[in-house]
Amino acid sequence: MTAPPKIRALRHVGLRTTALEESVAFYSGPWGLELVERSDDAAYLRAAGPEHHVLQLHAADHNALDHIAFALPTPEEVDAAAAWAAAEGAQIIEPPGPITRPGGGYGFRFTDPENRVLEISAYVNAVAERPQDVPVPRKVAHCVLNTTDIDALTAWYTRVLGLRVSDWSEHQMVFLRAVGDHHVIAFNQAEWAAPNHVAYEVANLDAWLRSIGRLKVAGHETAWGPGRHGPGDNAFAYYVDPAGLVPEMTAEVMQIDDDTWMPRVWPRVPELSDLFRTAGPPSPHIRSHMGGTPDPGWA
Repeated sequence: MTAPPKIRALRHVGLRTTALEESVAFYSGPWGLELVERSDDAAYLRAAGPEHHVLQLHAADHNALDHIAFALPTPEEVDAAAAWAAAEGAQIIEPPGPITRPGGGYGFRFTDPENRVLEISAYVNAVAERPQDVPVPRKVAHCVLNTTDIDALTAWYTRVLGLRVSDWSEHQMVFLRAVGDHHVIAFNQAEWAAPNHVAYEVANLDAWLRSIGRLKVAGHETAWGPGRHGPGDNAFAYYVDPAGLVPEMTAEVMQIDDDTWMPRVWPRVPELSDLFRTAGPPSPHIRSHMGGTPDPGWA
């Protein structure tokens, strides 16, 4: 392989949670996902789209990222991606082969420079899509991660995974894309590595507002939002889940044409951080949850 893989999409995110039962009730209830498989210490939840699941929850004694899964079209491309990652010095912790976990498929796992577990897979199990005209998430849109070295991690993810820089928010955040969506991963410069938040996309602004309403009726107020980001142009509403992790309900993520797009650096000023000017700055409460606690990664 003479070039990095061309990741097609973010497939799912796995989180370790200190409140498994309460989190399953939250995400399968007012958040709008559907529980598809369950064990004593793990749960798998799907959105309305074709992915078997978009969220895994694993019982743990501290909140953390379990792994992030990306999609490629074929097992041959997965094999090539594994060879590329190994040649770039990545630690392969599961070589390419059939996946026996829920959702199946063919894939491999490896770690990034901050010891996060990444998975690249193809040929996962199909599921019938749910109705798209209801206000529930249709996919996982992106995952934002706190990092101690934003430049080194950006270089690694673009070189090893083939992701591309869409925009910067000064030198505080960087947004990386696969195909189409403005970003599937973003990094936030911080004191330690930890998950910042996971975003789930609904079909349109109407579905987004109805989702906010459903959560409000169920007793869940926004922790930041509603608003619209400058980078990515997506509508946002952030919440804090029962374990203290942060999910985002989003809509209308900007679509990128690779042939014409030019990355920009966005000043971190109110009129660009929230184009609606409805949300105000993030509160100390949501900032503390986005900051998380130090995540040592794969053991």
